[in-house]
Amino acid sequence: MKQYLLLLFFFISFSNVFAQTDTLLLSNGDEIVGEIKDLDKGVLIVETDYSDNDFEIEWDKVKRIRSDHTFMITLTDGTRLHGGFYPDPSDSSMVIINDPDGDVIADYYEIVFIKAVKSDFLGRLNASIDIGFTLTKANNLRQFTSRSSLGYIADNWGAASSYNRVSSVQDSIADTKRTDANLGFKYLLKNDWFVMISTDFLQNDELELKLRTNLKGSFGHNVTNTNKMVFSLSAGVAWNNEVYLEEAGEPDRNSIEGYAGFNLNLFNMGDISLQTKIDAYPGITEQGRFRLDFSLDLKYDIPWDFYIKIGYTHNFDNQPVAGASMHDYVLQTTFGWEL
Repeated sequence: MKQYLLLLFFFISFSNVFAQTDTLLLSNGDEIVGEIKDLDKGVLIVETDYSDNDFEIEWDKVKRIRSDHTFMITLTDGTRLHGGFYPDPSDSSMVIINDPDGDVIADYYEIVFIKAVKSDFLGRLNASIDIGFTLTKANNLRQFTSRSSLGYIADNWGAASSYNRVSSVQDSIADTKRTDANLGFKYLLKNDWFVMISTDFLQNDELELKLRTNLKGSFGHNVTNTNKMVFSLSAGVAWNNEVYLEEAGEPDRNSIEGYAGFNLNLFNMGDISLQTKIDAYPGITEQGRFRLDFSLDLKYDIPWDFYIKIGYTHNFDNQPVAGASMHDYVLQTTFGWEL
């Protein structure tokens, strides 16, 4: 029995040592031996056998990298590669990526995304959940906010979903609520181009909306994709269906709209990141109608994957139904956690 236990211990120890074969040299001269998990938004995650927590290393602090494992790698120009890394012997500022189609020499700043191919299903998931609560003595106002997101990244495609709800209850005034959700699928093309199909849902008492369903298809491009920011533009067409509250007394509306999207994501600014998005919908079958959705999220990271977020969302419609407002907005302060 002892022999089997000794053999098992040796096998586990050997497997662990074998896995920890990736090496990094940092700008301060420190060398880290471990297992590279991923690089996203300018932060490299490395697992080691001598620390309970994964190391989070700013990518611009990495001066040399070596790994025989296979990774999904994306460069600033949108080029996607599969392979490992080893230093360029003729230029220490460059790294060689041994892609199956041939070695590629790149500068470190050109690498904006790394994901270990051997990552399991959970390793490809990203998720977050936020909650917020406001209590005011005046009119006994109670407001509850909940936000969540779930995404998955594969080799050439990604899927993402989000849910956001705000409900308010106060004395002598009818309860109000606002709910929006999104489900999207993105397929990645060459040179940072992509196609996307997504569906947005909105329930909004201020706009007299029981449910708005907006299905759109678009074609887009990451104009800038670095370890500091991602800026993308997209355009396409959308089908818009609106069902109104009974008290509005309005028939349902169906229309075809154009679509133009603007997305800016700033990160690697210490513990702060910012994301803003503008979606414009000029009417096609409803000529003269114009809708605009704007959102801005400012996030401050705190230890153990928790964060504090301030979010602002604004909806505009120049042709609302009778009794509804042209503008609606919500400002949220939440506390959250992300996977």
